[in-house]
Amino acid sequence: MMSGGAGHGAAGPTGDDVRSDLHVEIELAEKGGLQIELDSRVAALYGDSIRETAERVLGALSVKHGRVAIDDKGGLPFTIAARVEAAARRAGAKGKGDPRPERIVTREGPAERDRLRRSRLYLPGNQPKLMINAGLHHPDGIILDLEDSVHPDEKDAARLIVRNALRSVDFAGAERMVRINQLPLGLEDLKAVVPEGPDLILVPKVEEAAQVEEVAEQIHDVRTKDGDNHPVWLMPILESALGIENAFAIARAADTIVALTIGLEDYTADLGVVKTTQGDESLYARTRLVNAAHAAGIQAIDSVYGDVGDTEGLVRWSQRSRALGFEGMGCIHPRQIQPIHDAFAPSTEEIEKALRIVSAFEEAQAEGLGVVRLGTKMIDPPVVLRAQRLVHNARRMGLIPEDES
Repeated sequence: MMSGGAGHGAAGPTGDDVRSDLHVEIELAEKGGLQIELDSRVAALYGDSIRETAERVLGALSVKHGRVAIDDKGGLPFTIAARVEAAARRAGAKGKGDPRPERIVTREGPAERDRLRRSRLYLPGNQPKLMINAGLHHPDGIILDLEDSVHPDEKDAARLIVRNALRSVDFAGAERMVRINQLPLGLEDLKAVVPEGPDLILVPKVEEAAQVEEVAEQIHDVRTKDGDNHPVWLMPILESALGIENAFAIARAADTIVALTIGLEDYTADLGVVKTTQGDESLYARTRLVNAAHAAGIQAIDSVYGDVGDTEGLVRWSQRSRALGFEGMGCIHPRQIQPIHDAFAPSTEEIEKALRIVSAFEEAQAEGLGVVRLGTKMIDPPVVLRAQRLVHNARRMGLIPEDES
């Protein structure tokens, strides 16, 4: 719940069903010191720690006097820090210290440019309870979403939660993605999250290459100011007829773009048609995006399947997506991850055929032959490349042991 102004600010949800979160209210004053009132079932164990976190954040924001009421429902330190900071800023605090929590998650090496992106799990940026154990579901990527899943009044608070989560939450090897808001608000998101080393930024509602160029420039500026050489990949989301028509130009707008994806809810709304489980109404857009992505040498990633309860429909959609040339899709619930992984995995027959082609190619190379044969058939170079890529991906999926030739 957003509240602020005239020295008063509040942040965080309220109610009996709240978990792994908290509600904070702050009333600034000119004297009297800080009066922290804490209501928490774990106050006996963690009360001192909660108060210390609040005092540290408020000190960084130059808040020395006021009443602070904290209704804690199991918030972790990164959430406590974000809620206190949001409430203080809404109350008018303008200190220029660093209120961020201590970094717990150590940055690893940069994510591979063409890593597996079969599944990406969307998590609302203002719901830290969903972030804590998200990595246990083993999606290829986790999206901390600042756009559609966050109410306009909560954008500022969600930005702080996502920023702190990138410093504090272990996502078990999943690619750490952030979907920023539509420009120009998204530029403010970048200032907050890029210093925390996300692997990839999703840019929504892209219609022109210039929008991606602006995002890439902002990321470069933030990284340069922060002295960081950690690459941040980009995945533009095309969500309109104009975006689809400009797909190839968008795909080549920056050298950090690694994939294109599509948002079918907005796209079908732009066309004025009903989104169906068959997808005939979006077939042109999806095939055009796939072609543009592959022409630009990047991945094509499909939209989400919106009916969480329809697993059979999800499997059919995922299989058609793979047949069209997509390499993955979005998820809105953890139960969608495994069916998607299964659908985007090559079959045993595909793997065996690809292994035979790769073996025949390697034998031809060893013998100095310019022609690759498999039985009585000649194998063209594009077929060899496709087989090599399939084998490579099958190894990354764990379908072929690394030491098997």
